Amino acid sequence: MAEKRLLLIDGNSVTFKAFFALYTALGKFTNSEGLHTNAIYGFNTMLETMLDTVKPTHALVAFDAGKTTFRTKMYDDYKGGRAKTAPELSEQFPYVKELLTARGIQTYELPDYEADDIIGTLAKQAEDAGFTTTIVTGDRDLTQLTDDHTTVSISKKGVSDIEHYTPAYVKEKMGVTPAQIIDIKGLQGDNSDNYPGVTGVGPKRAVALIGKYGSIENLYDHIDEITAKKLKEHLVADHEQALLSKKLATILRNAPVEKKVADLTYQGDDQEKLVEFYQRMNFNQFLSKMSVAGEVPTATPGLKDVQFTVLKADNLSDLPAFTDGCEFYLEMLDENYHTAHLDGFVVGDKDQWWVSRDVQLLQQAPLKALLESAEVKKQVFDAKRTYVGLKRLDITLAGIDCDLLLCSYLLNTYDNSNDLGRVAMEHGYHQVATDEDVYGKGAKAAIPADDVDFFSHLARKARAIESLRPHLFKGLEENEQTKLYRDIELPMAFVLARMEVAGITVQASELEAMGSKFTEQLAEIEQTIYNEAGEEFNIGSPKQLGHILFEKMGLPAIKKTKTGYSTAVGVLEKLAAEAPIAENILKYRKIAKIQSTYVEGLLKVIHPDDHKVHTRYLQTLTQTGRLSSVDPNLQNIPVRNEEGRAIRKAFVPRHPGWQIFSSDYSQIELRVLAHMSHDANMQEAFREGEDIHAATARRIFRMGPDEEVTPNIRRQAKAVNFGIVYGISDFGLSQNIGISRKQAKNFIDTYFEEYPGVKAYTERMVQQAHELGYVETIAHRRRYLPDINSRNFNQRSFAERTAMNTPIQGSAADIIKIAMIRMEDAIKDMQATMLLQVHDELIFEAPAEEIETLAKLVPSVMDSAIDLEIPLKVESHYGPTWYDAK
Repeated sequence: MAEKRLLLIDGNSVTFKAFFALYTALGKFTNSEGLHTNAIYGFNTMLETMLDTVKPTHALVAFDAGKTTFRTKMYDDYKGGRAKTAPELSEQFPYVKELLTARGIQTYELPDYEADDIIGTLAKQAEDAGFTTTIVTGDRDLTQLTDDHTTVSISKKGVSDIEHYTPAYVKEKMGVTPAQIIDIKGLQGDNSDNYPGVTGVGPKRAVALIGKYGSIENLYDHIDEITAKKLKEHLVADHEQALLSKKLATILRNAPVEKKVADLTYQGDDQEKLVEFYQRMNFNQFLSKMSVAGEVPTATPGLKDVQFTVLKADNLSDLPAFTDGCEFYLEMLDENYHTAHLDGFVVGDKDQWWVSRDVQLLQQAPLKALLESAEVKKQVFDAKRTYVGLKRLDITLAGIDCDLLLCSYLLNTYDNSNDLGRVAMEHGYHQVATDEDVYGKGAKAAIPADDVDFFSHLARKARAIESLRPHLFKGLEENEQTKLYRDIELPMAFVLARMEVAGITVQASELEAMGSKFTEQLAEIEQTIYNEAGEEFNIGSPKQLGHILFEKMGLPAIKKTKTGYSTAVGVLEKLAAEAPIAENILKYRKIAKIQSTYVEGLLKVIHPDDHKVHTRYLQTLTQTGRLSSVDPNLQNIPVRNEEGRAIRKAFVPRHPGWQIFSSDYSQIELRVLAHMSHDANMQEAFREGEDIHAATARRIFRMGPDEEVTPNIRRQAKAVNFGIVYGISDFGLSQNIGISRKQAKNFIDTYFEEYPGVKAYTERMVQQAHELGYVETIAHRRRYLPDINSRNFNQRSFAERTAMNTPIQGSAADIIKIAMIRMEDAIKDMQATMLLQVHDELIFEAPAEEIETLAKLVPSVMDSAIDLEIPLKVESHYGPTWYDAK
């Protein structure tokens, strides 16, 4: 008979442990929607370890059902001393449960009982049924459940460093048997669970007494043998307290659990659900480990037949004039349309589709004239991608009426797939397959050799665009988003496309020189580290580094993982004050990262013909409307350290003697907040040209007019200012600026007293979200909040914080987009070119003689992008390189 192996996990305990382990190591750890994910990530890390170790046939994760249990009825103050759970943690519990569903593991909670009692009861059932059981927890109380068939695995530090308790190990480690742990607890009490035990009895004395007498009951049967007068007095006085504490510590083995062990069969991962979950959480590392087995079908059943005509050079003249408009789709399998192979196209209307693999036909009449005509209205999917792809054929796309991708994204920012088939399905149209269904997945994806399969798929895409256009335009009209689409997002797609095509010149020689310099610096730091260590070793190996730091040099080991000592940034930063080697390792890592990511990374993507880098802007990714940059990410070049900033020296104008010109909005999100909240105090500070962070410092610290705002005080005020925009909690603020939660709460309360309009704004946005299910930006960009009325407190709280910050961030995105559209028009008769958008900053190149004009023109256009109740402020700089322009 095959061995039956049960895995039981203490859900609350492990999630709690994962949260604090990774919060310390990684700080702010959120996905693209702003959800904190460190506990989810850590829980999954632990889960993978235990699934691999235990290889369970059955599994369950138990959670606490609430704070009130039979134990709180026995003792009012049970667990009463615990601080309120940080919202950054509590918001993650529903997603931990969603993760477990995707991983095929059942969850369970039982009103009036703790997770411990569920685990204790099921472990007893399992033992009676012949199972081998492994319990995973961060709480040593569960070690009382250890027996010959049950191992209790305790996560010590972090989530991967696990200690396995068997009865022999309990005896060796704790000096008692597993059954006697509750007697120890009865005598010494438990600070964590807040029950008292016997006065004056600590762990050592408790172990000694139970070691001698076996149990609390037997100890009291022999109370007269106790010769220590004070101890005896305390034992007698606290007799009932000791028995109560033992009862509180005892995990039930017969709780009314409805689940039966036989029903807990481990199903394994639901691949589709798990991939979708990892993508939503931005867990790229977990995604990279997955390999989905099985071949993808080449056709989707149930699709209606579609007719098409194959277009060739000899029948181009048969194409209609499309005076009423047409649909057009250019196929590129690779997502980087700057370099992707152009695989084919479809053009047509009213179910007459013309298809071809020969994209060179697009350069001939009448197709080129059709695509470049502003009068013929064209419907496409992803206008920016299409524009750039056609530009490679020397065709300038014009006359776009409907961009299916942009329309879908504006109607619901969660519907932002770059796969036309998937987007169509989101809107109830099922007559086009996804690219994955037709072409396959990942590296194995390929355009079908069979013309019928390929051309049918293209024709269906065009028909989907045609069919969905009226539906999507009606939705935009109903949402009052037609103006947002027509005046901002659609023109923005072409502004971005032209910026991407223009690219920015990057001097390979400058990067190579930096690379040589960094190589020398790394060699010097490396030698210094070897001298401090007294030997040579692989600095990149955490195991070897841990041995040097903590075993050879004897530095305090702050954290251990399952593979050894942690050498994470947080650990090294704590050691740096006392150990120069730690500071040098941090410096080594920083330079090595810049070298590999930016020097070597950029050298790989400089185009050999024009010596430029052509990034891609993702216009439909974020929930707030902000742009992202990829392939390469030019929004992420470091600015806070000199080595990273130096990378910008390689970014230069395309002509000698020209200049790089930069303008950026100053504190735009706080200015938007001042406008949307109508707060008089905040608006006054901006109108008077005050430093808003210093002004806030004076208010929240109750400073007099003559008191100096020190850099540290200003830093704390800045954290509060921006924290409020992002709906920060007292816990989050305390972690950010290194103060207690009580102090952080006081700061936030004082902030709302001083800026009452801001408090009213946050309450107004939350109320609107509850009533409408969404919030909007200045330009009616809408974000739906499906969890805003959830019965689950954590999900609802996260949605409420999102309701507060989305209108601020999204409106800031609206403003810079409006500015970019107007700016491109304002410089159309100049040689100056807009090259990059980096968050709230615009970067141009221009001849020296146009700099003075730009210095007046750019700020005036950016300042007037939108009318706010307080002025926008723009700061400009220029120089021969991007580095010098800041």
